[in-house]
Amino acid sequence: MKPGYPSRITAEISVRQLSESAFLCHGFYLKGLDMNEKQIATRVSVVTMVLNTILALGKIATGIIYNSVAMVSDGIHSASDVLSTFIVIIGFYISKKDADKKHPYGHERYECVAALILALMLVYLAYDIALRGINVISGKSEVIIPGKLTLVAAVISIVVKEWMYHYTKGAAIKIDSGALLADAWHHRSDALSSVGAFIGIYFARHGFPLADAIASIVIALIIFKVAFEILKDNLDKMLDVSSGEEFEKELREEILNFKEVKAIDSLKTRMFASRVNVDLVVVLDCDSSLIDAENICNKLETKLKDKYSKIKDINIRSIPGCDKYMTCFKRKALLD
Repeated sequence: MKPGYPSRITAEISVRQLSESAFLCHGFYLKGLDMNEKQIATRVSVVTMVLNTILALGKIATGIIYNSVAMVSDGIHSASDVLSTFIVIIGFYISKKDADKKHPYGHERYECVAALILALMLVYLAYDIALRGINVISGKSEVIIPGKLTLVAAVISIVVKEWMYHYTKGAAIKIDSGALLADAWHHRSDALSSVGAFIGIYFARHGFPLADAIASIVIALIIFKVAFEILKDNLDKMLDVSSGEEFEKELREEILNFKEVKAIDSLKTRMFASRVNVDLVVVLDCDSSLIDAENICNKLETKLKDKYSKIKDINIRSIPGCDKYMTCFKRKALLD
């Protein structure tokens, strides 16, 4: 799956352009710097954790002082971002460890585990925020009109969190990190949470006292949707789903362009976290010796790995294109 989780609440212009603009304007531009993946992830995490701590304290204090349940909920959401970023960075660091005797295929899936933990945190937050709103609407909690300053706090939060979303997402795309991408969507959900808080507070101050609580429920639904998408995407990556028809079609075309390959007998792909494992059986000329077949397979493997950085491992086996295997040539004819 391509990086990114679907959300259509705000219009998306070019993700890369927005992300790079965010880096440049705020002095944290990473593109072109001599930084490895861990350094990039660490810098992004430190920046976002500091900003989230400031935002969380400010929003919770403002919500308590000026009587806004939506603002308090929004502040709790921001506070959770600090913990989620910490979890993401731990998962990222573990996932980049080299393969060892106990983990011969590497540690990439630890990044998926971190993203799943983050998604479950979002589910709990959505439940907690919705419950607060429901309690107000049902009369279990007192309806209090929020103060004016809560609107200012909501606007500041929207701007800062949207910037953090693009900043983190840009880094996630640059280093191809699913966990960091999940954290970016956590920032986006917080920005949407602040939008809902602003709308609820505004209407609550203009004759609709329950608007603040209703906004909390809407915020919770948005957060739950984001959590569901993160859960689905990372579960897929842990359950060996295929890399998708689009990538497999492109891979087939590239393999068939290799002059020694007469046809493809079998091509299977499976996701391993954000990487792809490929199992391939190719048809070679009947006259190819075992040594020739081995050399051809090695060259093909090198070519595919050089072109597609997302490929983690390729297992290639060859079979001769004799009468016994002529059905394979029919497949190539169909593809051509």
